[in-house]
Amino acid sequence: MLRKIIHLLFLPCSTATLLMEKKNAGSISPKEDRKLSMHLRICKWCRAYQKKLELLDDIMKRTFTLKENDKINDADIQDFKDDMIKKIDF
Repeated sequence: MLRKIIHLLFLPCSTATLLMEKKNAGSISPKEDRKLSMHLRICKWCRAYQKKLELLDDIMKRTFTLKENDKINDADIQDFKDDMIKKIDF
């Protein structure tokens, strides 16, 4: 009961998830960061959401970050298209 009251007084989950997204983007104020930290200490659901968010963010960064030596050429694109067509056609 006390956790629910604290949970509602400090920060609702909907706001906490928004702040997590802002923190990932790097645009969170110190006050928002403190509120988010307090919320995460008492809310196991938001802690789980944060872990998933961090995992997805890491996967996206690794997937879509090209190194200077990595270049996509027309042959790679065509191979990808051909592979997708094979998978679609079965």
